[in-house]
Amino acid sequence: MNEPEDIAAILDDMAGQLAAHVGKPGANAPAMVGIHTGGVWVAEQLHRRLQLDEPLGSLDISFYRDDFTRIGMNPVVQPSELPFTIDDRHIILVDDVLHTGRTIRAALNELFDYGRPASILLAALIERDGRELPIEASVVGRHVSLQPNEHIKLTGPSPLRLEIQQTE
Repeated sequence: MNEPEDIAAILDDMAGQLAAHVGKPGANAPAMVGIHTGGVWVAEQLHRRLQLDEPLGSLDISFYRDDFTRIGMNPVVQPSELPFTIDDRHIILVDDVLHTGRTIRAALNELFDYGRPASILLAALIERDGRELPIEASVVGRHVSLQPNEHIKLTGPSPLRLEIQQTE
């Protein structure tokens, strides 16, 4: 699963799924937002494949996480960039791995601090078991079942690779 060609095929599948949601360019076209870091890498690829006119947005959810007291703050906090208004926009939110749902919850909280979107569609490169919150992606590249001591990580940005890692 860690070959660049595999990632390209997954991204092509996702772009095909998203094409139905994107529709025609214009005032009501959705804006795409990636979650740092892997979600931005995936969003860049999808944005290019879909040839979206609107610039790509990015979120750094470090200050919105509910577990930062346990895992510590990310030493490299990057600014969020939303080069468009959120109010009444259809948003495609992109992440690399959907696991517990807590990253998406944090991203939603941050998005709503910027405004009130008309809708948010979640796209995830990888969806794995272990959800702790009732969050589901509308567009999923691949579903992966892992053992409790395994995690999947996207590395990149060039080339993008998926690595399964063992925890103790």
